[in-house]
Amino acid sequence: MITVDFRYFPIGPGDRVLDLGCGAGRHAFEAYRRGADVTALDADERELAAVRDMFAAMTSAGEAGPGAAGGRATAVRGDALALPFPDGAFDRVIAAEVLEHIREDETAVAELARVLRPGGVAAVTVPRWGPEKVCWLLSDAYHQVQGGHVRIYRGGELRRRLAAAGLRAVGQHHAHALHAPYWWLKCAVGPDRDTALVRAYHRLLVWDIMAAPRLTRRAERLLNPVVGKSLVLYVRKEGGRAGG
Repeated sequence: MITVDFRYFPIGPGDRVLDLGCGAGRHAFEAYRRGADVTALDADERELAAVRDMFAAMTSAGEAGPGAAGGRATAVRGDALALPFPDGAFDRVIAAEVLEHIREDETAVAELARVLRPGGVAAVTVPRWGPEKVCWLLSDAYHQVQGGHVRIYRGGELRRRLAAAGLRAVGQHHAHALHAPYWWLKCAVGPDRDTALVRAYHRLLVWDIMAAPRLTRRAERLLNPVVGKSLVLYVRKEGGRAGG
């Protein structure tokens, strides 16, 4: 499930891209398909092993971007609070659904800004305040778990934290409106309970992701401004080329 909209976050051959907190690698794989030189970073070695396998499969299948050379891809274990890269190492940084897990988020944002080159662009996504607040009200177990969400961001608060690190907002939107009711349902019945209704809704979401039918895509576009589960911010690092 892709949260970043690559129409607003262009990536192409030769771009140096960091997927910070890559998880299962969904954004890293899309960047690799576009021919970028991708570094996927996460603290979970089990996740990284699967990401490495997928990178290898994509390379073997010739899916590493346009042209004969294609991009390059690597998966690195690391800490978002102390990134193992030099200053300005990347043209693009993606931090999708990461900051809400990190107590020292200001340090993580400062590190993100440090490794982004001047004029480079980052895509930062977090759960949106309203839909996330409903989940917290319905269930403590939703967020009070190891590695769970430690805060709910308001959009203005997140923009101020990014701006304090020299990252200026240049665009935003919301995503995944159809997923918000699913998580409300999960929280209402208990996050660990697998009821028939939960399974049915999950099947609907999987079908929607795989088939991308016009009806549900249009419905989600209309609903995203109202109940989109994720807030997506695009920010540019001060200095450097404005169009980079």
